Amino acid sequence: MRRLALTLAALLVVPLLATQVSGPAGAGPAPGRAEQTRAAAPPTYDATVRITRHGIPHVVADDWGSLGYGSGWATASSSICNLADTLLTARGERSKYLGPDARYDDRVTLDATNLEVDALVTDLHNRKVVETLLASPAGPSARAKKLVRGYVAGINRWIRDNEITDPACAGSEWITPTATPLDLWYGVYLANLLASTGVFVKEIVGADPATLDDPGLPDLGLPTTNAEARELAKTVDREALLTALGQNSDFGSNATAIGGNDSSTRRGLLLGNPHFPWAGRYRFTQQHLTIPGVYDVAGASLVGSPAVNIGWNKDVAWSHTVSTAYRFTPYEYLTVGPGTTYLSANGLVKKAEHRFVEVEALQADGSVRTVEEDLYRVPQGYVIDAPAMFMGWLPTSFWAIRDANAEHLRTIDTFLSMGSAASVRDLLARQDAGGGMPWVNTTAADRHGDALYADHSVVPHVTDQMATRCMTPVGLLLNQVAGLPGLNGTLADSLCKWGTDADAQRPGILGPGKLPEVVTRDWVMNANDSYWAPSDTIRLEGHPSIIGCERCVRTMRTRMVMQYVVDRLADGRETPSTLRSHEYENRVRAAEVMREDGRLDQVCSATGEAEACAVLAAWDGHSDATSVGTHLFEVFVQRAPTGNALWQVPFDPDDPLNTPRGLKTTKPVVDAMRAAIESVRASGVAFDAAWGSLQVAADRGSPAYPQGGGEGDLAGNANALASRKPSTNTSRYKPITYGSSHIQAVSFLADGTVQPLTILTYSQHEDPASPWSSDQTRMFSREQWVSFAWTPAQIQQQLVSTVELTGP
Repeated sequence: MRRLALTLAALLVVPLLATQVSGPAGAGPAPGRAEQTRAAAPPTYDATVRITRHGIPHVVADDWGSLGYGSGWATASSSICNLADTLLTARGERSKYLGPDARYDDRVTLDATNLEVDALVTDLHNRKVVETLLASPAGPSARAKKLVRGYVAGINRWIRDNEITDPACAGSEWITPTATPLDLWYGVYLANLLASTGVFVKEIVGADPATLDDPGLPDLGLPTTNAEARELAKTVDREALLTALGQNSDFGSNATAIGGNDSSTRRGLLLGNPHFPWAGRYRFTQQHLTIPGVYDVAGASLVGSPAVNIGWNKDVAWSHTVSTAYRFTPYEYLTVGPGTTYLSANGLVKKAEHRFVEVEALQADGSVRTVEEDLYRVPQGYVIDAPAMFMGWLPTSFWAIRDANAEHLRTIDTFLSMGSAASVRDLLARQDAGGGMPWVNTTAADRHGDALYADHSVVPHVTDQMATRCMTPVGLLLNQVAGLPGLNGTLADSLCKWGTDADAQRPGILGPGKLPEVVTRDWVMNANDSYWAPSDTIRLEGHPSIIGCERCVRTMRTRMVMQYVVDRLADGRETPSTLRSHEYENRVRAAEVMREDGRLDQVCSATGEAEACAVLAAWDGHSDATSVGTHLFEVFVQRAPTGNALWQVPFDPDDPLNTPRGLKTTKPVVDAMRAAIESVRASGVAFDAAWGSLQVAADRGSPAYPQGGGEGDLAGNANALASRKPSTNTSRYKPITYGSSHIQAVSFLADGTVQPLTILTYSQHEDPASPWSSDQTRMFSREQWVSFAWTPAQIQQQLVSTVELTGP
C-alpha cells in the first residue's frame, strides 16, 4: 500500500548527508563535553597495501582498525560502484536517488522494487534493530567494531582521493565520503537475512488484512485437518514452492576436502568453488589481511565484508556451500474475525502492530516526495501475505516469520575468528563460539591431514518433536512438501517457542551437539544437497529435519563431485594437481549415466532427427569449450521428465552415488528429446556448434571469452555456469553471469608449506577500463590458475605497487 504524505518536499535531489549515529537508544545519558570532544576526534590509521598481479591487495597493519582501513580502501578501489550501492541499500535510500519503481535484484533471492526494499530497511532503522544488536550479547566484539570503523574510513578515504571513473556510477551524487560504520553494519545485517526475511520483502511490505475482494486464498485451497494436508501435499508443485521459499535457487557451491589418508602429501587438500553471481551485492573480491605475529589470512570476501569469508591461513583452508537448513519458521495466528486481532496463549487477544514508514522517493520531475508505506508485526516478526506459499492473510488467520538471522550481528566475528584457526577442529570450535555462520556449510582441510564437513550454521531450535506438536494443518502441508514446519502462533510464546541448548552461542538456535559434522582423514564434500551423505561412505543421521533431509536423492552435481574423487582414488591418492584438475575436467555426470547401455542414443534415434542425433552420439560427454553437442544435451535435461518417469532404477538410499539410473526410452522421454532438438533448431544455433562459441563470459566489460562448464544440478556439471539477466554479449547463445566464482585449490604440502592456487572468474576490478577487469576471466576461459602470492617473498616477486595509507 502506498500513499503520498500530505507534505511535499519539492526539492531537487541533493547529495547524501549521512547521519552519524553515536549509539543505541537507551545506552545511557548523553556524554559530557569532554567526552564528546574525545568521541569526535577520529582515530588515526596506518596501513600498507601491496598490490600484486591481477590487482590482488595484501594489507598489512598493526591494529584491527588500520587493517580494516586498508581493506576498505582496497575494496573501494576495485568495486566502488557495487560497494556504494550496498551502502545506499543499507541506508534505505534507493528510492530517493534511483526512483521508487526501479527494481533491486541481488541476483540471489531478493527481487523487489526500490520502494519495497526501502520500506523494510527504513522500518529496521526506525526500530533501531542494528543499534540494539551492537550493544547486545548477540552483537559484535570490540575487535569487529574497530575493523568495521576502519573499513568505512578506508572507503571514505578512497572516495576523497579519487575520481570515480566506472561508468556504472561515475557522477552519482549519492556517493560521498560520508559513509558511517552504522551503514556498513546494516549492510552486513541485510546480507544475513538473504535466505530468510530477504525472501519475503514483497510479501512483508505488501501485507494487508484479507477483504472480500482479496481473501488471500491459494488456487488449491487450504487444508483444515492433518489428513487433508497430507492429501493436498501430493498435488502441490514442490519445485515452485521451494523456489518461492528461496530454497530452490541455483545459488550454491561445491567444496571437496581430502584428508591425509587419501592425499599424496599426507596432509590436507581443499578445492572450493562457490557458485555466486558475477555481478551485484554477492560478488567476491580477493584480499590478504595481515597483522604481523597476530593474524594472517587470505582468500575472498563478499563486497562489503572486511573479513575473509572463504580462504586459508598457514594451518587450515576452508570453503562454504549454501546449506539446506531453514533460517526461519512461519507462525500461523488465528484471528478474531477479519483484521489484525489474533488469539494468543490462555485465550488472550492481541493486535498485530501496524507500523508506518516514510520513504523519500525521486519523482519524474526531479523532485523528492515522501511516500508512506505500512507493515505489520507481531512479537515473533513481520506479518507476510503469501498466498502462493499457502500463507496468505485470510479472514481467519495470518502468518508471521521469526528469523534466526535477524537476532544476531555475529557474522564478522565468526569469520574473523575462523581466520586464526590452527586446525579444522579449531575452525569449527571458533565458528560455534562466534554463532554467526548465516546460511552456509563449511568444508575444510588442515596441514595435519584432517578434513571437515559441518553444517553448523544458524538454525532455529525446532526439534522434530516440537514441530510435530506445533504444526497447524497448513504448517503440516508446508512441511510435507518443502520440509518447512509451519507452527502454531497462538503458542509461539509458550509450547511452540524456539528452544535453547546449553552449548549454543545464544538462545533460540540449535547448539553444536544437534548439528551435523564429521572430521575424517579420508575425504568429504558438499554440493548443496543436505548434510546426510558427505562422501560415498559417510552418513550423518538423526538430526532435526529443519536442517535438511536424510536418505534423500542427490543431484547430478553432487554425484559428479563425488565421482571425481571416487574415480581418482581407484587409481591412487589425490595429489594437489589431480584435485584441482577436477575444476576444469568438465565431465557431465547425467550424460555418463544416461549413456549406459546406449540408452541416450536410443532415445534420440526414436525422434527421427538424424542430424542432431549424429552430433549427440559423437559428443565427448564433456562441457569443454571445444566440446560439440553439449548444448543439445543441456536443453534435453532441462526438458526431461523427473523421478520415476525418467529412470528405470529408482533412488536407493543405500546407494545414493549410483541411483537413480537407467534412462527410460518411453514416449515422454523421447518427446522431451524431440522438443530439445526443436528448441535448438529454433534458436538458430547449429547442432555441431562448439560449446565455447555458444557459452561465453558476460561479466560487464568482458570480451566474450569461451567458457567450459554448464548446467549444474540437472546435467551434473561441477563447474556450474548459468545465464541470468545478462547485459553484455547478449547476442550469444548463453552469456554467463552466474556460477563458478572465487575458486581456490589450497594444498598443504609434505614439507608443511601451503600452496594456494586461485581464480576469480569475473576478475578483481569491476570498472571495464581496468586492466584487472577481465584478466582472470581470460585465464578461466583458458583453464588456468593464479598463483596467489602468499609469503613475503612471493608478494615481493609479484609486486605491482605499494600504497602507504595514513590518516583518518
